[in-house]
Amino acid sequence: MTEKKSHRYQRVENAIFDLAQPIVHHHDLYLEKVTFHTGKNSIVRVVVDLPWGPGGVDVDVLADVSRDISSALDEEEIVKGSYNLEVSTPGVDRKMTEKRHFSRAQGRKIELTLLDGSRLKARLESMTDECLYLLTRDKAYTYSFDDIAEGKVCIEL
Repeated sequence: MTEKKSHRYQRVENAIFDLAQPIVHHHDLYLEKVTFHTGKNSIVRVVVDLPWGPGGVDVDVLADVSRDISSALDEEEIVKGSYNLEVSTPGVDRKMTEKRHFSRAQGRKIELTLLDGSRLKARLESMTDECLYLLTRDKAYTYSFDDIAEGKVCIEL
């Protein structure tokens, strides 16, 4: 992709983000990311989440957000031609790199990658602004956010 095209796509993504932000906020959600891909079928992807803490995004609220963003996009004509709009939540495979991400995983089993390269799988019991409190079957751990490179949710069956 040429630099000119890349810049144009970034402008479209930024415009979509700016349009979607108040809509998502109105529904008490957090706008995680917007991506735009053109081609035979252009795709606008909007990723939303709860702003903080455990729980999930209600499917009816997700449908309302999708409908409201679609109407606003059609009205503002930011995307030229036809497009598919996909509004979703991040999913369990999202890497947790922000405190907000960890807050969403409270009560769940997670895998941490520490800055020294070591890893730990444990249940995220609670957290403060400074650290995470985790528990395995036989031991409790406390890690400062300054020691964590990233985390991810472990899928439990």
